[in-house]
Amino acid sequence: MLIRRLPVLTLAAAALLAQSGSLQYSKDGTLALPKDYRQWVFLSSGIGMTYASAGANNDHPRFENVFVNPQAYAGFLKTGTWPDKTALVLEIRNSESKVSINKDGRVQTGVSAIEIHVKDSARGGWGFYAFRDGAQQGTPFPKTADCFTCHEQNGAADSTFVQFYPTLIDVAKQHGTYKAGAE
Repeated sequence: MLIRRLPVLTLAAAALLAQSGSLQYSKDGTLALPKDYRQWVFLSSGIGMTYASAGANNDHPRFENVFVNPQAYAGFLKTGTWPDKTALVLEIRNSESKVSINKDGRVQTGVSAIEIHVKDSARGGWGFYAFRDGAQQGTPFPKTADCFTCHEQNGAADSTFVQFYPTLIDVAKQHGTYKAGAE
């Protein structure tokens, strides 16, 4: 009887793994783009954001949508820090105006780039991966990239920009993990 149930259990386990947002790395250290990331928890969206002190040309500002794997979100709600195997997907989309019946404002259009911020203790903690030109495998940023220092210095909670995720600001503050002055 157990042998007959094994395929069903295997399928159920495979489905659970697919929904879990587990991270898959190749032998050369690239990260596979999670196929279901748009079904993950949506944290926030920004438009025309820049870190440069001089304003960028915002004739065609980009939208930045952030998604996090469900297990990491649940862990953050409990502790105010991100658990191991957290993956925050930054989906960068182009924008247009006067599309269809829209007379003003901006709408999101095609994906310009994807970056993933991953917390993986087996790989040294936080890391960043870039997915360019529709790539399904992301290449790691070098540890010398500015994003590591910027996130460490400016991230409101656990080296992440929780200050831009309105639903998580109070969670981090309640757990005492919100960095003072991050606003």
